[in-house]
Amino acid sequence: MARVVMKFGGTSVADLDRIRGVARRVQRAVAAGDEVAVVVSAMAGVTNQLVAWCQALSPLHDAREYDAVVATGEQVTAGLLAIALQEMGVEARSWLGWQIPLVSDDAHGKARIERIEGTELVARMRRGQVPVVAGFQGVGPDGRVTTLGRGGSDTSAVALAAAIRADRCDIYTDVDGVYTTDPRIVAKARKLDRIAYEEMLELASVGAKVLQTRSVELAMKERVRVQVLSSFEEAPGTLLVDEDEIVEKEVVTGIAYSRDEAKITVRRVPDRPGIAAAIFGALAAQGVNVDMIVQNVSAEGTTDMTFTVGKADLPRARAALGSAREAVGFADILADPDVAKISVVGVGMRSHPGVANTMFRTLADKSINIQVISTSEIKVSVLIAAEYTELAVRALHTAYGLDAA
Repeated sequence: MARVVMKFGGTSVADLDRIRGVARRVQRAVAAGDEVAVVVSAMAGVTNQLVAWCQALSPLHDAREYDAVVATGEQVTAGLLAIALQEMGVEARSWLGWQIPLVSDDAHGKARIERIEGTELVARMRRGQVPVVAGFQGVGPDGRVTTLGRGGSDTSAVALAAAIRADRCDIYTDVDGVYTTDPRIVAKARKLDRIAYEEMLELASVGAKVLQTRSVELAMKERVRVQVLSSFEEAPGTLLVDEDEIVEKEVVTGIAYSRDEAKITVRRVPDRPGIAAAIFGALAAQGVNVDMIVQNVSAEGTTDMTFTVGKADLPRARAALGSAREAVGFADILADPDVAKISVVGVGMRSHPGVANTMFRTLADKSINIQVISTSEIKVSVLIAAEYTELAVRALHTAYGLDAA
């Protein structure tokens, strides 16, 4: 007997037939003798609709009310799945974040989990009941509903698995594992049997949609065994493991891309100490995360600062910079939402030189201009025009020898 957390994404619960299919899968696990807790996302498309309604009413909406709206998607799914399980003879009950409770900080829209009280869930599971938990949501210190940001149901699932000391966290989605890149773009992409936590963390952080970044970070920290599986077929998935469990390390494990970036250039900034702190402090105060940063020092005592933010944060970023314009003294702001970030990732980079050179040469051969560059120990990322995204991914996948035979 094992204690398992089973998490199902939006496409897995997209309609009532798929919810019944999920219920049958859970029923089989219970019949096999496992103690099972389930975490669910909103039905496919629901969260997007809820977000669109908030933005249509006010682009700079109250984040607390935004959370009150968008958290309802998971609530519906949890209730429907509990009903489906009960209809099949499985004892089940839905749980919202505040009922567990899953306690978070008060950063509405992108809250971080502070603790989960799993005692009552474990007691119910031991009695044979299946808790069906609404992912993506928690409760803040003021008692208000919070949400964990896009993909937050993955984080909910891993955090719950750690809290109840589950043997495994199975994340079911619309793909059957982690691939070397998006197989919708590269037909020769290969599924990985195993991937190191560090590699998955980098891939998730730069655009791979399979797992959410914080969920991988938490899994690595808590040593939660995570398996990525398909909801729609019975096939082995991809297991997240420690790096030392991978004997033969590829130089590059995968290629990721993100079209969710926007580039901002702050022009003719006074070149003096404290200016960068003033600019990025204004953005931080509005909860805007900054990613890639480049500074070009020019003549006449000024500099241009170029950086990327999430495309959804672009209106908030422009408003924050506009408020700081007089204090900072820059000339103007240029924004470009039509960009994409392309990244190559692999733990093998630590011991193999020339990875970046291969990337730059490959893109140059395709006449693709690089706008910004960012690196880490096991990652190289570049910003390019969005229209070249698929061409860049295909070319790099081939250049690093990742194409399936």
